Amino acid sequence: MTQIPIHKLMTQHVELLSPATPLHSVAHAMQSKRHSCVVLGEDKIPAGIITERDLVSILGRILDEPELANEPAANFMSTPPCTVDDKQTLFDALVISRADGVRHLPVVNNSGKLVGLITQTDLAQAHFQVIEEQQHVIERAIHKRTEQLVAANAELQSLSMEDGLLHIGNRRAMEVDMEHTHARAVRYNQTYTTVLLDVDFFKAYNDHYGHMAGDDALKQTASIVKSAIRKSDRVYRYGGEELLLLLPDTGPDGGAILTQRILKALQDTAITHCKSPYGVITMSAGIANHDPEQEASATDWSAVVHAADQRLYQAKEAGRNRVA
Repeated sequence: MTQIPIHKLMTQHVELLSPATPLHSVAHAMQSKRHSCVVLGEDKIPAGIITERDLVSILGRILDEPELANEPAANFMSTPPCTVDDKQTLFDALVISRADGVRHLPVVNNSGKLVGLITQTDLAQAHFQVIEEQQHVIERAIHKRTEQLVAANAELQSLSMEDGLLHIGNRRAMEVDMEHTHARAVRYNQTYTTVLLDVDFFKAYNDHYGHMAGDDALKQTASIVKSAIRKSDRVYRYGGEELLLLLPDTGPDGGAILTQRILKALQDTAITHCKSPYGVITMSAGIANHDPEQEASATDWSAVVHAADQRLYQAKEAGRNRVA
C-alpha cells in the first residue's frame, strides 16, 4: 500500500508557463483554471513554482507598487522547485513534502521534464485511505490466521515516518530524505552537510542506570538537538543512540559551528553519567559535506554518510565529546 507509485496519484492537469510571463498573467491563469499553483519553466523543465499562498503574500506589495504586476513571474517564483520522480512512491512523497515543508510537488520523469503535480491534499487523502484499508485488513485478520494479522499490522507500521521513542524521523524516512536531498544537490549544483552524532559511553549508562533511564536520556538528547537546529534542517534516529543531522545548503564550517553548539548545550544540561570521564552525558560527532565543486564529491548519499561515520570514529578515538 505504501508503495503506491506517484504517477497513480498525480494530476496531469498542471499549468506550465514561461518564467518571463507577467505576474498578472500567472494570477489570471490560476484563477480562470482554478489551479492552486503554476509551475514555471522552459521546454517542460521546471525552474520554479508560484502557489496561491505566494500570490497572497505578493498582493500586499502590489497594492503599494502596482507596477509589480507587470514584472516577470521569475522575480517572484520559489526556485529551484522541490520535485519528485514519477517512479517514486506515496511514502517517498510524504517524507519529501514533510522534510521540505512544501504543499505542491511537481512530478518529473527521468529526463527532468514535468509530467504532473501532486499536492498535500492528494497525499493526505491517499495516506488516510491506506490507513483505513489496513485497519479493515487487521479487523478481518483477527478472524483468520495469525500470520495474516502480523503482515497487515507490519504494513500499517510501515506508514510511520517517526521514531516512536524520540519523536524524530526514523531510519526509513532518513534514507528517503537523504536520497532526495543528494539528487537535488547534484541536479542544482548545491551543497549539503551530514552529521552523525553518537552518545558517549551509552552502554555503560544503560548498564548502570537501567534502560528506562537510558530511554529518558535519549529523549532529552534528541530534544536538545531539535531545539538547536534551523527549520530547514532535519534530524533522524540513525540507530540505537546515534542520530543523523541533515543540513541542506550548508557547508562544513557551518555544520561544525552548529554541531559544536549542540555538544555544548548537551554538556551544559548536565545529565549525570558517573561512568563517563566527563561526569555527564556527552556526544561525539562526525561531519561530512557534499560539495559539487569538489572533484571527489560523493556519487551517492550513502558515501556521504559513510564519510561522516569515519569521522565520528576519529572523534571517539581522540577522546570523545568532540567534533571531527
